[in-house]
Amino acid sequence: MTQFEKLDLLMSEYGGTIQTFQVINNGISKSAFYEYVKERGLEQAAHGVYVSPDTWTDAMYILHLRCSQAVFSHETALFFHDLTDREPLKYAITVRTGYNPSRLQEDGFKVYTIKKELHEIGITTMQTSFGNSVPVYNMERTICDLLRSRKNIEIQIFQDALKQYFRSKDKNLRMLMKYAATFHVENILSPYLEVLL
Repeated sequence: MTQFEKLDLLMSEYGGTIQTFQVINNGISKSAFYEYVKERGLEQAAHGVYVSPDTWTDAMYILHLRCSQAVFSHETALFFHDLTDREPLKYAITVRTGYNPSRLQEDGFKVYTIKKELHEIGITTMQTSFGNSVPVYNMERTICDLLRSRKNIEIQIFQDALKQYFRSKDKNLRMLMKYAATFHVENILSPYLEVLL
């Protein structure tokens, strides 16, 4: 089997999106891969991420590959959890404090930062519309993030999301209260709870 045939198999195995490290891990040299990229007309979607020209680009998955610590949050997480019917115009992500978000912001992403110890709380994995797995904050963490960033969020989006959350059979009020305490938003959440419960 030639290296190009091997690469064709890898491209199909990874759904038309491949990373340089995956190629190297399969014993193919960078120079052979770059020749393949040129020959097959692959597009560089991000640093070390290449996409076949006949593949629909999954922007969320590419963003995840580009910045592995980024977690989909705020309005984007609402969309994942069906707590809003508005598809976000800009994807919102949260990264650890200290990460330089300027390149991502230049590319049109809404980037929030948070202390390292709070970054991991409430991460779950969900599928994009293309079937790729990406990290997303769970519903309870998302509600707390919206409360923390309420000055940047449309009030209507937030209120609709809360109503949807309280109708959801998957809600976990105990976890919501625990997160609200952790993120110091319990005083802001309480009046909403009184109305909605």
